[in-house]
Amino acid sequence: MSIRFTTKARRRMVALTVAAGLAVGVAGCGGGGGEDKKPDSSASASKESGSNPSAQEGQSSEPLAELKGPNGLLLQVTLAKRDSGGFVTVSGDLKNDSGKTLTLPAQLSGNETEIIRNGRSFGGATLVDSKGKKRYYVLRDTDGRPLTTTGVTTVKSGETVPVFMQFPAPPADTTEVTFQLPMFAPADITISG
Repeated sequence: MSIRFTTKARRRMVALTVAAGLAVGVAGCGGGGGEDKKPDSSASASKESGSNPSAQEGQSSEPLAELKGPNGLLLQVTLAKRDSGGFVTVSGDLKNDSGKTLTLPAQLSGNETEIIRNGRSFGGATLVDSKGKKRYYVLRDTDGRPLTTTGVTTVKSGETVPVFMQFPAPPADTTEVTFQLPMFAPADITISG
């Protein structure tokens, strides 16, 4: 009888711990739970209105580039920063400028089996160094998961979703690259740092 009681108590404790961990994770990543009512606000207005800017937001109010995608999707690249670890992080905001909820195209994940197996992501993104004649693909962790924003399947009308992608860094003297994302127009961006 005591073993059964101990097992039930242990299961309840694990369930409680998991629930608490998820609650903390949602609270830490939520950031915009009630922002569905503000479809007309721009990225620069949200920075000026006193919202807590994330580490992904760039220093300037103007995006580095705007890439138009299918069905009213717009990706504003706000930061392309070279990090000391030998990689480049590209951050931005994915906006839905259409009047309806959009399902993100599966093509954004790219066509590599290993990346597709890990679910929806922005794993199809690339950086092109025309000067060095090289293309840089999204980095992956040791389990093959892409180092990008993952799990975004839909974007509501007027909603903005922060996204990031990490790439191997081009040579230090390369600052101008072309950012490409499947189904979006390519754009030239400047790497800082």
